[in-house]
Amino acid sequence: MSETNEFPNLRILDHPLIQHKLSLMRDQQTAPIQFRQLLREIGLLMGYEITRDLPLSSMDIQTPIAPMRAPTLAGPVSIISILRAGLGMAEGLRELIPSAREGHIGLYRDPETRQPKEYFVKLPEEPGRVLMVDPMLATGGSAVHAVNVVLGRGVPASEIRFLSLVTVPEGMRVFTQAHPEVPVFTAALDSHLNEKAYIVPGLGDAGDRMFGTQ
Repeated sequence: MSETNEFPNLRILDHPLIQHKLSLMRDQQTAPIQFRQLLREIGLLMGYEITRDLPLSSMDIQTPIAPMRAPTLAGPVSIISILRAGLGMAEGLRELIPSAREGHIGLYRDPETRQPKEYFVKLPEEPGRVLMVDPMLATGGSAVHAVNVVLGRGVPASEIRFLSLVTVPEGMRVFTQAHPEVPVFTAALDSHLNEKAYIVPGLGDAGDRMFGTQ
């Protein structure tokens, strides 16, 4: 895991397996079924890193040999997907943390203003540690809006982790200005946004590639 000087809240997960799978996802020849599988696998691998600081408690158990005071998660964990592309990464996190609660925030980008429009929100009542997932952090608008929604439900910023597959400096500047205290974990900091606000080199529209739509 590496950091950048410009964005102190950005963590780049440079594990070889994550980087290899990301390269396969970038390939335009990768079919939707393979894309979904790779996204699930990367979500699981990245999940190990973003859960390193989960608080632990302890409980009394009986092993086959002796009683012991055993470590266990201290509180609830919630996976919040930004629809619809976030669902693929959430699948991997769900496999890693089967007990996690789940929530969803539905957003789309207005084609004229490029600002996020909210159409659905359903969150756990007591989310605990929040792992927010969206494969693309492009303009930063959707990520900022989604974090605002969670903060508005009373979750402190210190309990939020944002997980993206690919991001760009433009989006990170917007996000860092709005939420400098929320760490962002990503597999790659790409070059820039093009005139249509797509990440370059990127991997295209993650939702369309997951579901075979246009």
